[in-house]
Amino acid sequence: MEQTTFFTLGQRVHSSTDPRRVGTVKFVGNVEGYSGTWVGVDWDNEGDGKHDGSINGVRYLQGRSQNSASFLRPQNLSLGISLLQALKLRYQSQSTEQDEDEMYVLSASNKRVSVQLLGKDKIQDKLSRFEELTSASISYLGVSTPGDPAEISASVPNLKELDLMGNLITDWKDVGTICEQLPHLVALNLSNNLMTQNITGLPLLKAIRVLVLNSTGINWSQVEILEHSLPVIEELHLMGNNISSIKPTSSSTVQGFDSLRLLNLEDNCLAEWDEILKLSQLKSLEQLYLNKNKLTCIFYPDKNKIQEFLSNHESCEESYFPFQNLRCLLLGSNEINDLASIDSLNTFPKLIDIRFSDNPIADPGRGGLPRFVLIARLAKVEMLNGSEISARERKESEIRYVRLVMSKLLDNPEEINCLHPRFVELKNFYGIEDERPSVGAAGPQKMASGLLSITLKCVASSVGEKLPLTKKLPATTTVGKLKALCVSFFKLKSLKLKLFLQEEGSPLPMLLDDEMATLMDMGIGNESTIIVDEES
Repeated sequence: MEQTTFFTLGQRVHSSTDPRRVGTVKFVGNVEGYSGTWVGVDWDNEGDGKHDGSINGVRYLQGRSQNSASFLRPQNLSLGISLLQALKLRYQSQSTEQDEDEMYVLSASNKRVSVQLLGKDKIQDKLSRFEELTSASISYLGVSTPGDPAEISASVPNLKELDLMGNLITDWKDVGTICEQLPHLVALNLSNNLMTQNITGLPLLKAIRVLVLNSTGINWSQVEILEHSLPVIEELHLMGNNISSIKPTSSSTVQGFDSLRLLNLEDNCLAEWDEILKLSQLKSLEQLYLNKNKLTCIFYPDKNKIQEFLSNHESCEESYFPFQNLRCLLLGSNEINDLASIDSLNTFPKLIDIRFSDNPIADPGRGGLPRFVLIARLAKVEMLNGSEISARERKESEIRYVRLVMSKLLDNPEEINCLHPRFVELKNFYGIEDERPSVGAAGPQKMASGLLSITLKCVASSVGEKLPLTKKLPATTTVGKLKALCVSFFKLKSLKLKLFLQEEGSPLPMLLDDEMATLMDMGIGNESTIIVDEES
């Protein structure tokens, strides 16, 4: 007789043959045309199912997509195991002969060569002694319950880090039980566990400093409730939760989280910078991750906005500054496309690490700014798009930037001051006069007659390897003229060329596609490297 009473709507289950295939029960009952009882599951991963929840024109459940749902016999689904069962399965199971047979590499002749892991027995022996375990990963093993609380504390008393990603835990009370029995636990990963909306009854998690809640379905209102149970939280990861707004419960800005240093809100749906400003009073916040959202602009609060914060909250000190300790701001893969957003970053008091990649404003291929212009406009930044800015790169970038602005807007000082706030400061700092782009070792050079030392690297595959050439070229040389010169330099008469500027710290070279632009127009400075390639 089939045991169907175990399954209830909303219950989390996994396939009995694959604990990584996780879903939610959406139907239990009879399916027209088929005998017996069926369990309808909507799988987390699109493609794990066979349909959208309807069969032969009859809808039994609504799947998330066209192929996320399927019907299974009860015996083909698992309700999960306890935490301790998972630990034993992961750390005390002996490898089988089949496992040993599968440990091999392929030789040059495509034959299997068995691999023997030296010291494997010693490592396995150490991991199997639970009392010595300080870090454990039991991801995707179907954990659905803590099990006997007393057994947890007796078995793994020294556990500090626990990875429970991709299991079947849904109840916050179970999370509380686990943490209470592990007094030394400081880092907990609950990613890809679909947690319930109800967080009542959660005890004080006195030791948790790192909590990872990626793709758990949590919203900001629940985060505010969690804050009361996390007195020493330092890192909070909330990726992939479709968060579109920050809704503080007791004021206009987020309060508490006194120890929070890192907040990860990547891969959500935040579109308005005003929502992010609600985080500006988190005084310990040093790192804010906002990659893969929908932000179109950013700005630093003006004096009126700051005064509004001060007047609304008695707890605010008069010396309060928004984001006063923020050092790292990741904004990659958003929709930012204005210069004001770039320049506003100079106003953040301690910001030195910024990611702007995959935004229209920072993508030269879409008309955005090249790396050297970003560096020049961002006065205090030491790390850009994951790459450190050396003192040499900053100097060269700022001089190139001044030269570029002078070549385009020299006769319009008002427009320069409006569009290029740092121009006058940098021009004076480097002693660049109006008729001179730079001051080199040989003294001032006029813009019209200055020669630039340019290294040309030919990488055209059809002509084979060519040694790099270093040439002295006038700053007024156009891209089109340089292409013609490269044909002569490298004897490439039958090829159509394209040129790229290779920049220090930039992962991809910048295409030079305007044939009428001069080296000076492109901001190309002395000792630059240009890659010469053929069009495919």
